[in-house]
Amino acid sequence: MTLDQNYFDAVYTESADPFRLGDNWYEDRKYALTVAALPRARYRRALEPGCSIGILTEKLAARCDALVSTDIVASALASAQARVDSAQVRFVEWSLTQSWDAVAEGGTFDLIVLSEVGYYLDGNDLRAALDSAIAHLEPGGTLLAVHWRHPVADYPQSGDQVHGIIAAADGLVRMGGYVDEDVILEVFAASTDRPDSVARIEGLV
Repeated sequence: MTLDQNYFDAVYTESADPFRLGDNWYEDRKYALTVAALPRARYRRALEPGCSIGILTEKLAARCDALVSTDIVASALASAQARVDSAQVRFVEWSLTQSWDAVAEGGTFDLIVLSEVGYYLDGNDLRAALDSAIAHLEPGGTLLAVHWRHPVADYPQSGDQVHGIIAAADGLVRMGGYVDEDVILEVFAASTDRPDSVARIEGLV
């Protein structure tokens, strides 16, 4: 069963940074891998569901003309907004199971980052969220997913299960990724054919 707002409200009541996003090398390294894996130097409009306290938000904002960052916990959103004081970032209280009208506002994204959020959804909700994500991702746009691989008793799915569902989704082509014992990171493009690589786009090959 998908974890609901009550679960996350309880988690953030115990700590302003319950997942220790701001004080360990694992997270620092994961964020570095995440931004390094983005195939474009710059994005027009990005979506970051589950931004928590905004550490990744700050890094994505440096690569995006506009960024919509969301969470379902008001205190986490407040922390993120205090960290990232930028007119190009819009913060919205929203989850992947809700209507996309609140975040898309009739437009599309050329980047969607699913960082440590997929395993909070059960399989059916994740598939539905992916369908919506792909529908709101412009042709050739990037979907980047990165998740913890170790089992967590509370979570409906593991990181590997999440990535298996993403890989099976229609309308996405895998561009590359990284995996080790702790983390799986994969980059997909909204396309029916494999887009050119970064080196080909840059005219290096």
